[in-house]
Amino acid sequence: MDQRIYMNHIQPLHQINKSSQQKNKTGEQTAIPFKDILKQQHEAISINFSKHAEKRLASRNIKLDTVRLERLNRAINQAAAKGAKESLVLMDDVAYVVSVKNRMVITAVDDGSMEDNVFTNIDSAVIVR
Repeated sequence: MDQRIYMNHIQPLHQINKSSQQKNKTGEQTAIPFKDILKQQHEAISINFSKHAEKRLASRNIKLDTVRLERLNRAINQAAAKGAKESLVLMDDVAYVVSVKNRMVITAVDDGSMEDNVFTNIDSAVIVR
C-alpha cells in the first residue's frame, strides 16, 4: 500500500514530469536543467508594484486576484516581445503604467479617476479584454 502524502498536486519523485523534458539532436528525451525550470516558474508571474502603485491600488479599491495578475503578466510579456520599455496596460476599466523592463507597475488609475488624465513617458499600450 502506498502511504505517501500528496498535497497541492505534487507528484512523487519517481514519476517523470513531461514538461521537464526536452529532446536532444538525436530525438532522445533529456531532462531540462533545474535552473531553467526554476527560471520558467519565476517568470510565470513576477510582477512588482511600486510603493506609489500600492497606495493607488489601495486608495482606489482596485483588487488584483490571481486571474487578473495572470492577465496583467501576459500583457507585460506581449509588450516585452514588441520591445516596449514603458507601457500603458488597459484592463477591466483600470489603466496600469508599467515598466516592462523591470516588470513593475508604476501606477494604477481606475475608471472613475481617469477623466482628464494624460499618460506620459510611455512608448506602447496594451489593451487586455
